[in-house]
Amino acid sequence: MSYLGADLTGKVAVVTGGSGILGRDFCRALLKAGAKVAILGIDEKAGNEVVEIFKGEGYKDVISIICNALDKADVEKARLEINETFGTCDILINGAGGNHPKGTTSKEFFEDVDDIVNEDVVSFFDLDKSGIEFVFSLNFMGTLIPSQVFAKDMVTKESASIVNISSMNAFTPLTKIPAYSAAKSAINNFTQWMAVHFSKTNIRVNAIAPGFFETTQNHALLRNEDGTYSERAEKILRNSPMGRFGEPEELMGTLMFLVNQEASSFITGVVIPVDGGFNAYSGV
Repeated sequence: MSYLGADLTGKVAVVTGGSGILGRDFCRALLKAGAKVAILGIDEKAGNEVVEIFKGEGYKDVISIICNALDKADVEKARLEINETFGTCDILINGAGGNHPKGTTSKEFFEDVDDIVNEDVVSFFDLDKSGIEFVFSLNFMGTLIPSQVFAKDMVTKESASIVNISSMNAFTPLTKIPAYSAAKSAINNFTQWMAVHFSKTNIRVNAIAPGFFETTQNHALLRNEDGTYSERAEKILRNSPMGRFGEPEELMGTLMFLVNQEASSFITGVVIPVDGGFNAYSGV
């Protein structure tokens, strides 16, 4: 079975965060290409719902496992279940990640010293240690731990692929979200490190850096109550040369390229922006 040039028949793919907004699209793309897919996540209801959707679409080789990507013992347990059900992992998509309000400032710029004591404003000085630690742990450790666990099986493969999920924030930090931007920057660096570390095996390690995609998850950030674009959305669009938000399916070609051994066998350690030109544009 081939999808966007990739035939993954017989391959076993593990997707952390696979029941999320973009994660489920990654899973569907892998299933379309013939892979057996294991979805790992902490939301049992969401995981089961996604599996039922996929089975309703005719895909049978898909399971959901309740698993905390930050708990190594939990991930090891999931690995054993996947090995027994489908076999050992060939493709790992590290999709678990996210932000936290306590690692986010209210304003883009610090301009008023009164904001330091204003309880309605979260300034740089109010950023919460636990919130920032949560963001770093979820994004970085949530990539490192699954990689440690599943790469044990991948090192003996003739071909295997790890794809990390980075972000536009990793190249140039966005205002208001310092913790998330820094955590995704760490993902870029870690992707390169792993690519070099595993270069003597047949594991290739790359990353996708999605630009701005309008989903139900960020609808309130990008749209006003009347449906018009928010000020932040307008700013994003002004700095996106293609002048629009991406559609989730527009990430799939890059994903299929990176996991397709025939197409990308000599590619490792790269982070590919899928962003409508946002990262290339200087603003003038």
